Amino acid sequence: MAMKAAVDERVNHDILEGRARSIAALFRDRVSRSGNREAFQFFRNSHLERVTWSEARDRVYDMAAGLMAYGLAIEDRVAIASTTRYEWALADLAIMCAGGATTTVYPTTMAEDVAFILADSGSKVVFAEDDGQVEKLRTHRHDIPDVRLVVTFTGEAHSGDEEGDDWVISLADLEAKGRAVRDARPTMVDERIDLIAPDHLAVIIYTSGTTGRPKGAELTQDAIVYEAAAIHSIGILDQNDLQFLWLPLSHVFGKILLALPLQMGFPTAIDGKIDKIVDNLAVIKPTFMGAAPRIFEKAYARIAMTVEAETGIKRQLMDWALGVGQQAMELQSQGKPVGGLLAVQHAIADKLVLSKIRERFGGRVRFFISGSAALNKEIARWFGSVGLIILEGYGLTETSAATCVNRPSLGGYNYGTVGWPVPTTEVKLAEDGEILVKGPGVMRGYRNRPDANAEVFDDDGFFRTGDIGEIDGNGFVKITDRKKDLFKTSGGKYIAPSLIESAFKAQCPYASQMLVFGDGRNYATALITLDPDAITGWAAANRMAGKSYAEISQSQEVRDLLQGYLDTLNQGLNRWETIKRFTVLDRDLTVDAGELTPSLKLKRKHVAEKFKANLEALYD
Repeated sequence: MAMKAAVDERVNHDILEGRARSIAALFRDRVSRSGNREAFQFFRNSHLERVTWSEARDRVYDMAAGLMAYGLAIEDRVAIASTTRYEWALADLAIMCAGGATTTVYPTTMAEDVAFILADSGSKVVFAEDDGQVEKLRTHRHDIPDVRLVVTFTGEAHSGDEEGDDWVISLADLEAKGRAVRDARPTMVDERIDLIAPDHLAVIIYTSGTTGRPKGAELTQDAIVYEAAAIHSIGILDQNDLQFLWLPLSHVFGKILLALPLQMGFPTAIDGKIDKIVDNLAVIKPTFMGAAPRIFEKAYARIAMTVEAETGIKRQLMDWALGVGQQAMELQSQGKPVGGLLAVQHAIADKLVLSKIRERFGGRVRFFISGSAALNKEIARWFGSVGLIILEGYGLTETSAATCVNRPSLGGYNYGTVGWPVPTTEVKLAEDGEILVKGPGVMRGYRNRPDANAEVFDDDGFFRTGDIGEIDGNGFVKITDRKKDLFKTSGGKYIAPSLIESAFKAQCPYASQMLVFGDGRNYATALITLDPDAITGWAAANRMAGKSYAEISQSQEVRDLLQGYLDTLNQGLNRWETIKRFTVLDRDLTVDAGELTPSLKLKRKHVAEKFKANLEALYD
């Protein structure tokens, strides 16, 4: 079946056709247009500092000139190993302006894998956040002979280098060198920018590598510029917006969100501390933010538990207001007006309750963007009912993130789908339902992996995503599961685990992660972990205050609690999909333990193998 998605006709094609030749040219154009306007915000000693486009350009050009002085040529790779921070953005822009290509490295990546990524990419320079990241490089220096310079953001420079060399320098050292060479040749960076072509390499992003070594997806300058122009062309953002960016910039989603302000000119507040997201929202007061579904699940669970804890008139008021919001949202999602008595009720509900919930997110959010994994439809509807629209999108590292996205306007949004394909990107279905993608945002291939490239591209140049989906009559794309995650029971029935997992987490505010298991078995089982904050609060109210997470998680009371939610879940599943037995781990899954990706997605095969004994016991 080769159904093509419908094309949204409300697109400014001039923006797409007139897009910049490179990311560096896009940045230079933005500085020319918006030099004195605010470009970035970041926290320094708990104080929110602001930087204009011109001020950012001065530092970026100095850093770019410094890289050029160290011999960086066009398409030479420069790695960044750091958490999300303002300096990450500066370093990336400097690499782009020097004509280089960024190799992204998650700060949680083990030293051995870091060495592999740097060697495979042929990176010549590394921006390392701190001494911990520098130490990873030192321990494998003999494995990365191409790396001739390390620039540290906050670490100690010039210490521990072999034979007193200057292998590690500070960011200030690089900028000083750049200023010196720019004084002698002021136009050097602009001259380099003029040489960068659309088909030059811009970034290599390595997949998380849950099976075998990670593969490096090579994305061109035009792939990134195209994605920014495509989002601009559909008119959902403009220079009056304010972005809060906390996502890992080593992830393709974060990389594209960093490119959008170059295209549209809005400022971006950058802070990667996940535990500070809610606090930062109240301070920054953004108009939009990108996030992974887990963030919305946690926020929903906390507010839901707050509502459940209320009693009397206050609880009745909150339930009534949320119900009114739900009715209004349902009408709006169908393109129908909210009028009559409901309009009056909605205005009252919004003033007394719904607006208070929005204030928790800064009070100015026009919409959120959800990506990197499937978002549960009911959680999306709940946020919509309080006036916080979540635009779910879809894309992969190999497609430069934004392949499809919902639009906030009537007619361009459909709950439970990932929206329409972005302009000039083709999406169709293979005979088995696999989603195939072709367009300017698709990678040019995996680095040094012709075998893998032959597997993922068909004869017509479409990229095989590995995702199973549907396309409805209005062109909305729906993702049902990862092709490789689908499993078959011994009775021959297929189960899509991610749909069940997201449904459970939407129903149970105490759940953190769930893994549905049962390939080749006669029934499905599940591994469950608990949200530490949520379950600690529940324990305090259920005569278990002061007990450890491990004690709480293994108690009969928690099993009974979870069984109740599972019973509700099972009522909405096909018989062969129902969860017959489950186990609760005595700790939550973490990024540091390699069980979650930095974007908080479950590393399914790794977790199943790691806790194989726990799962096998469910079939004894």
